Amino acid sequence: MSPLINELVQALRVLPGVGPRSAQRAALYLLQRQRAGGLRLAQVLEKAMREVAYCECCRDFSEHPRCFLCQDAERQQEQLCVVETPMDVQAIEASGIYRGRYFVLHGHLSPLDGVGPSELALPLLLARVREEKIEELILAMHATLEGETTCLYLRDALAGLPVRLTRIAQGVPMGSDLDTLDSHTLAHALQGRQHWSTPQE
Repeated sequence: MSPLINELVQALRVLPGVGPRSAQRAALYLLQRQRAGGLRLAQVLEKAMREVAYCECCRDFSEHPRCFLCQDAERQQEQLCVVETPMDVQAIEASGIYRGRYFVLHGHLSPLDGVGPSELALPLLLARVREEKIEELILAMHATLEGETTCLYLRDALAGLPVRLTRIAQGVPMGSDLDTLDSHTLAHALQGRQHWSTPQE
């Protein structure tokens, strides 16, 4: 295999779930049958890598300072749903049951991996809750130990503030990611969210 083709194969391996053989098949397919598609992919990929950043409000991905959801004046301004990934936003939106706003952490607390509150922009989240008079904060973390740790941190950090904490629970099995759930299960989980009391309550 030529050095340039091998470089293309190695570049494709950066994608999740793509091993050496899958990357090789994809590279050869593009070269054999999808030259135009490969060039289009390269152009769009470069443009996205240069222009897409975090929304200044919710931290979802956007090519504009504020994403289209944050610009939507019809969203319920007093509700804020905290999720771990942009894919979680898409999963919840597909359920069609939630009309509030979001805050994307891009991960969860994991001290062993060097991921603390600052890496997740939790100070920004707390500032939004204080300044924007959020009435309900929905914690929609993945059902993992790290997700639970993140929820507990937020519960303690928000103690004393006039905000109602709720968590999605029903229909979300332990160890699952939101983006793997079907929209019906996720809608049921959102509808069945429960008040989550602070230590003072």
